[in-house]
Amino acid sequence: MRPASIATIIEQEFLSTSEGHHTPVMLWGPPGVGKSQLVLEVGQKHGINVIDIRLSQMEPSDLRGIPFRTGESVEWAVPGMLPNSEKHGEQGILFLDEITSAPPSVSAAAYQLILDRRLGEYRVPDGWAIIAAGNRQGDRGVTYTMPAPLANRFSHFEVETHLDDWVSWAYANGMDDGLIAFLRFRPELLFDFDPAHNPVAFPSPRSWEFAHRALQKFGDMPDLMLSALQACVGPAAGIELNAFISNLDQLPDIDAILRGDEVPVPEGIDLQYAVASALVGRSIRARDEGNGSEVYGKVLNYAGLFSQKEMGIMLVSDLHRAIGQELFTIPEFSPWAQDVAKVMLY
Repeated sequence: MRPASIATIIEQEFLSTSEGHHTPVMLWGPPGVGKSQLVLEVGQKHGINVIDIRLSQMEPSDLRGIPFRTGESVEWAVPGMLPNSEKHGEQGILFLDEITSAPPSVSAAAYQLILDRRLGEYRVPDGWAIIAAGNRQGDRGVTYTMPAPLANRFSHFEVETHLDDWVSWAYANGMDDGLIAFLRFRPELLFDFDPAHNPVAFPSPRSWEFAHRALQKFGDMPDLMLSALQACVGPAAGIELNAFISNLDQLPDIDAILRGDEVPVPEGIDLQYAVASALVGRSIRARDEGNGSEVYGKVLNYAGLFSQKEMGIMLVSDLHRAIGQELFTIPEFSPWAQDVAKVMLY
């Protein structure tokens, strides 16, 4: 399931806690696809705490608590990391990460917490959702088979990569325009992991974020750039990205396009992806600076110049996902939409 749909599911599960309809969710997926990030983003959106518990690093007693004697009986001290209304708020998400990497003794201790929302005398506050995540057994991680009693306590969803969702996230989080253009040009490299070869560095949404950081740090150090990119996304993808970025000096003058000057569309498909990504990035920055409408109009005019209408549609679609419904109010939108109507229809 694509990340945007998974995010909606997590959000609905959180909201459903107030009505008593919440079901614990298990997110499956290979390393680096953004399972943890999806949960954190829902927490940020609603301004709630997300308590991230890595079960792979715990002992059974870490969940159950420590026993202590009181009079002639023994009671249990509740672990401070578990959700507490006074300490953590009335609402939140309890995120049990790396659950498939937890030894059976630890996962067994989590049974009651997940299904019954309690451990001994402790109870999970009503406003807290329970989400778990883990890698599949074929992903070459440290994993245990999830016991059937534990699996039956969840609804299960598999997180898949989706380029449009990643691009939307990338623009929203200020990723390098050239990097976004490269993955538009080579979409199959968004996630390329072969567990049979057990690579150390490989392309994934997580490692492309590392590549973005490398571009910022080593952009003026060409002797180190290639090695830095390969260290993030692997040898082959690093070479391709480095070559793509090196070719961006042939990019048309973006400032001239935004002034409304006549600037021809580049012939190379790689440069077309690059100019499209650059225009979306500049539009987002213009929105934040308060002069978005004027810039959007210039971008829409340029989108109509692509001989391959699909390229212009991709540009405008990315722009719409980035800035929202405001795009439809721009005077230049209607002529552009009429121009590509046949392509959109067929």
